[in-house]
This record gives sequence, structure tokens and C-alpha cells, in this order.
Amino acid sequence: MAAALKLEDIKIALLELKNTPWNRQELESLIYWRDVKKSGIVFGAGLITLLAIACFSVISVFAYLSIMALVCTVSFRIYKTVMAAIQKTSEGHPFKEYLEIDLTISQERVQQVTSVAVAHLNGFTAELRRLFLVDDLVDSLKFGVILWFMTYIGAWFNGMTLVMLAFVSLFTLPKLYESNKQSIDSYLDLVRSKVTEITDKVKVAIPIGKKAPVESDKDK
Repeated sequence: MAAALKLEDIKIALLELKNTPWNRQELESLIYWRDVKKSGIVFGAGLITLLAIACFSVISVFAYLSIMALVCTVSFRIYKTVMAAIQKTSEGHPFKEYLEIDLTISQERVQQVTSVAVAHLNGFTAELRRLFLVDDLVDSLKFGVILWFMTYIGAWFNGMTLVMLAFVSLFTLPKLYESNKQSIDSYLDLVRSKVTEITDKVKVAIPIGKKAPVESDKDK
């Protein structure tokens, strides 16, 4: 019952966040490569940044990237100023359009994001408590198998490598799924049915962890 309530809280929070004007469509257009040029720039810049962080410290990467950006903006500003002086034009500040963009974060936006984060945190802690305290034996055993596989993943990859794999997957798997949705869904349904079948058999074979039925007043 508690887990169901937590799940309902998460759904409500996600629905509130979805209704906010934060351009979810822009994120989808990036990861689904609607605009190849824009997605390519974001993907390339992000991957290069992650590779740099993997080879150097975060502070060094931030400092060098900031220096490169500053050199580009200062050079462009000087170039536009010189060209305006030569051509005797008054084009104004070359970055005026970007300087006028409102970057302030509203209090309502902060509250909405916080509510989503809190809902996820509550659901995560409730689920961990349920798994570690063996509310359902089969679910706890499956959780243990996942943790066991994670020990091998941790031995093969470090944290930064996993972040890079996750970033690459973010820009490849959604598009791959969209292109092969029908065949992938059929395979996923087959796997899901097999897992459900095996889980049901295990639950029938292992009576441990099943909740005893509550006796009614008539049975007493």
C-alpha cells in the first residue's frame, strides 16, 4: 500500500513537471536527432567534454573550456567592433540578443523540480527498504542478482566510463528503438512473459515471503 502511494506521488509530480513550460520537446528533438546538425553539435561537444574529464581533472577541463569560450567571444566582439568602425555602421553589441535572455529561475519552477526530486527520493528509499527487509522474497532475490551483476560491471568499468556509455546510449538507443519499434517490442514482450512465468513458478515453489491471510471475525 505504501509503495503504491509513493508511486502515485511520483506520477503526480511528473505530471506537474510535464505541464511546465520547460520545452520537453527540445530534449526529445535532440535525442531523436530531429535536427541532425543541432544534435550532432550537442552530442560531439558533450562526448569531447566527458573524454576530457576522463583524462584530466574537472577543474582543468572547466578552466580550459572557459578560456576557449572567452577567447572566441572576445575575438568576435573585437572583430565586430573593428568592422563597424571601418564600415561606419552602428550594429550594436554582437551578443545583445543573448544578453537579453532571461536566465532567472522562478520560485514555482524550483518548487516543481523539488517536488519531483522528493517524490523520486521517497519512492527510492521505500523500495530499498522493501527489498533489503525482504517484504517479498522473490523481489529481494532478484535484487541480489542485480547487485551481483553490478560487481562485475564495477570491475570492468569505472564511473566515468559508465557516464560516457550512458551519454552515448541516450543519443543512440531512443533513435534505434524508434526505427525498430515493432520488432523490439515483440522481443521485449517475449522476454517479459518468460520472466513473469519464471517468477510465478518461483513464488509458487517458495512459500517464504508470502503474506499470511488475515483472519476474519467469522473464522475466529
